[in-house]
Amino acid sequence: QVSHSLRGQLGLAGMLLRGRMAVRRDVATFAPDVVHAHWWFPGGVLAMGALTGLPVVTTLHGSDVRLARRKSWAAPLFRRIIAKSAAVTAVSGWVADEARAMAPSLNAAVEPMPVNVELFTPGGARHPSRFLFVGRLNAQKGIGILLEALAAGTSGATLDVVGEGPDRASLEARAASLGIGSRLAFHGPRSQEQLVSLYRAATAVVIPSEDEGLGLVAVEAHLCETPVIAFRSGGLTDVVSDGNSGLLTPPGDVRALSAAMDGLLARTDRGAAFGRAGRVAALARFAPAVVAARYRAIYDRVASRAA
Repeated sequence: QVSHSLRGQLGLAGMLLRGRMAVRRDVATFAPDVVHAHWWFPGGVLAMGALTGLPVVTTLHGSDVRLARRKSWAAPLFRRIIAKSAAVTAVSGWVADEARAMAPSLNAAVEPMPVNVELFTPGGARHPSRFLFVGRLNAQKGIGILLEALAAGTSGATLDVVGEGPDRASLEARAASLGIGSRLAFHGPRSQEQLVSLYRAATAVVIPSEDEGLGLVAVEAHLCETPVIAFRSGGLTDVVSDGNSGLLTPPGDVRALSAAMDGLLARTDRGAAFGRAGRVAALARFAPAVVAARYRAIYDRVASRAA
């Protein structure tokens, strides 16, 4: 929309100008050794444009890489920001691979962001046959595929849907046409604190989206010892270990997703062992202290080279 709107272009230019001034002001106030930019656009652009002379660490999250791949104007700017960065990190191996497809010489360290391990904890009793979806209600998140998989299943399981989006009305109509309207509960958006009890009560979280940068919902679920069923796509393959902390199925395959859901419910422990393994793995990788230590090492290395 910005490219076709003079008002949008002026607004973007103003945002970039104010952002650069804010970076300069903060550098003058805090006197850091390194500037850490999240998302190459706009964060990396602002950090480079501020001309502070400090080394910049740029973290790629996924949506910013998709922008670079889809917009002709973005790819050259992306490569310029990457080339000028003192270090580049990506939140998942998939994001790093997508970035390297545009900048083959890129050496990106895979370093995810931290998750609140004190908030997302296990507890309480799980429902024996109730799945949970958390995400925006749109095509990219794949909830329409999930509804079809639920209808195709033989378990009669129910589904809690958390989130809001443009497709809610059509999804409710689709559920009714599939004959599963009574098995769904649409909760709308929920805060992180409210999500905890939903994670704890769910038999499993289902993530039918493709090309997720990482999949923080999967991490939060694992921290609550909730197994995850997801498509083998994007950064989710970094989080969900197939057959260990959950189940991965081919992207877009309704039958495979439905079979995985039925298969988890057929297990004696309803996937409880998956959940326990998921929490151990999530704590080892996403705990704030772990992430902070890894980024501290990056900062020290970058600052030392700059000195």
